[in-house]
Amino acid sequence: MDIFLQQIINGLVQGSVYALVALGYTMVYGILGLINFAHGEVVMVGALAAISALTALMGWGAPIWLALPLSVLFSIAACMALGYTIERVAYRPLRHAPRLAPLITAIGVSIVLQNLAMMIWGRGYLPFPTLFTNQSHTLGGAIINDIQLIIFSSALLMMAGLMVIVHRTRLGRAMRAVAENQHAAQLMGVDVNRVISLTFMLGSALAAVAGLMVSANYGLAHYYMGFLLGLKAFTAAVLGGIGNLRGAMVGGLLLGLIESLGAGYIGDLTHGFFGSNYQDVFAFIVLIGVLVFRPSGLLGERLAERA
Repeated sequence: MDIFLQQIINGLVQGSVYALVALGYTMVYGILGLINFAHGEVVMVGALAAISALTALMGWGAPIWLALPLSVLFSIAACMALGYTIERVAYRPLRHAPRLAPLITAIGVSIVLQNLAMMIWGRGYLPFPTLFTNQSHTLGGAIINDIQLIIFSSALLMMAGLMVIVHRTRLGRAMRAVAENQHAAQLMGVDVNRVISLTFMLGSALAAVAGLMVSANYGLAHYYMGFLLGLKAFTAAVLGGIGNLRGAMVGGLLLGLIESLGAGYIGDLTHGFFGSNYQDVFAFIVLIGVLVFRPSGLLGERLAERA
């Protein structure tokens, strides 16, 4: 039972990060019908930018309570600017092109960002600075540390905040209108280009925080970290129902649990052959299964909630 609870905790922490990244995929798809495969690289840029800012501020003697929020804000600002640039330069000119053109462009943007990050930060791993003593706590026989608690609680708060923005603000109403019908929304006075740009920026802000969470949890970051994370977050979005905000959240948490439980229990049954080193297998088995048996995802696609 202790092992089961430990795997549940690990899965929820990892799944909350998947959910944050998946929200970026599902918001863009909800409005444009586009899979932004460069979104994983935005997560990577967020992590590297946050570590660089945090290291510089602490090197200048800034206290932790000041250095951390400033680093988070710097990372969010950098990723929002990057998201806006990607939409404005790479996707907007292809908005009315055949669907294959923006898809290939997205893959190209991903490769460009990886190489730019390698040129700026190098090929090696960037260690995450030690900010405080990461104490562990026992919960029903399982162990959870301070960083995991912060990651999970922060992810839940951000997801709740996003739902408030989408369903309770003027921007959210505009996003839902554009997702429903761009031409009708434009006739009603909605600035479609502005709404789409803000959607990219909002998803990029979530990606920046997710990148910081991943690097803090594992203690490092590197230029290639966004590729696999982006694919898993895309799997989570498809699992929950791409274009559906609640589906992205549910899909992210479920995917984290599936990975954790699969690596923990199936790994034991196969004497470690499908252990933690093969946990990525479970994510893509889920993706194949969903695409074959339920392409619309668990929650389907509710147009009224698309953003």
